[in-house]
Amino acid sequence: MKLPDVTVTRCRPALRRRRAAARRPAASGLPALLLLVLGLGWQCGPALATPGTSAPKPSPASSPALIAVPAASLRIVGGLASLNQYTRHELPFWTQTLPALTGGRVQAEIVPFDRAGIRGQDMLRLMQQGVVPFGTAQLNLAGAEDALIAAPDLPGLNPDMASLRRSVAAFRPALAARLRQRHGLELLAVYAYPAQVLFCKQAFNGLGDLRGRRIRVSGVPMADLVEALGATPLLLPFVDIVPQARADAIDCAITGATSGNTIGLHQVTSHLHTLAISWGLSAFAANGAAWASLSPELRGLLQQQLPLLEQSIWAEAERETGEGLACNTGTGPCRNSQRGQMVQVSPSSADRARLRDLLTRTTLPRWVQRCGAGCAEIWNATLAPVSGVTAKPLL
Repeated sequence: MKLPDVTVTRCRPALRRRRAAARRPAASGLPALLLLVLGLGWQCGPALATPGTSAPKPSPASSPALIAVPAASLRIVGGLASLNQYTRHELPFWTQTLPALTGGRVQAEIVPFDRAGIRGQDMLRLMQQGVVPFGTAQLNLAGAEDALIAAPDLPGLNPDMASLRRSVAAFRPALAARLRQRHGLELLAVYAYPAQVLFCKQAFNGLGDLRGRRIRVSGVPMADLVEALGATPLLLPFVDIVPQARADAIDCAITGATSGNTIGLHQVTSHLHTLAISWGLSAFAANGAAWASLSPELRGLLQQQLPLLEQSIWAEAERETGEGLACNTGTGPCRNSQRGQMVQVSPSSADRARLRDLLTRTTLPRWVQRCGAGCAEIWNATLAPVSGVTAKPLL
């Protein structure tokens, strides 16, 4: 999907450089045409509206107090298209809230990454290159590029929302520093999806029954955990889960409680384990050059408003976790999802203990190996105090 064109002003030289780069083989392995298409109209500073259009003028009777900022046009690549994080929060924030707050002087166009021809694994690199000036990167997928940034959502670390909040608060300064120093990105928000839980096509009573099953995972750390359970991990994009389940190519899938319901996973699976394995954290960040080129007034406005967007997304993730479990099993109120009839598999004390043991013995040590020198020390300074799990440094 091509991002719509906008008028380019201050960023035109950078655009010419990206066009030249697009004619060379892409170092990232992406098609050069994709880099060129995403680079068209990159807008990082004050701009005019698209020719032939005018900025919308809010009704004075219903408008909030307007914030004085220079005119600007922004390009955003957001999260997964079909999920409420995007449809209820990211999309309206950029296309409605921000223009309303500025009297139409700031316009933004947003497209979900999975409809922009972008793999989640490539988002971090595209943002670093400036091809995507503002984007939402899933940390478990971006961890393939830089393992450190996946640390706060390692499988088994956060069995509930309270522990997730503690982990993110403890690790956030380290995440911001890593993105800025290694990738040239400015961290602006951290989003959470609902709890990532286990859907299976055949009956099971707990984690100990998964040996030999083929389980869809979304990233390498989750694959480590599944492999340690004696199962076979299969890395599949979110959109492929239901087709692969229907084709009998997978036996189980780990995905969001509500996300799975949205794509009809409850219709092709029968049993749902309710223990949160992870949460699918995302970082919303800006390319450093794009961020620096914004006016101080607009940077201040975004720094004020994006924490509010973050709060609303986290509240939605917490609410959707409970509602997703209730809807999939048909055991409680179900207002915004499809009611299913799945069998609920409640986690036993043995399941909880095993998940933590897998974090300590498998997931964390393998993450340290991938992450490299200094990562265990960062973990021990940030996440160990809130989790009680210490990483062994590399020799």
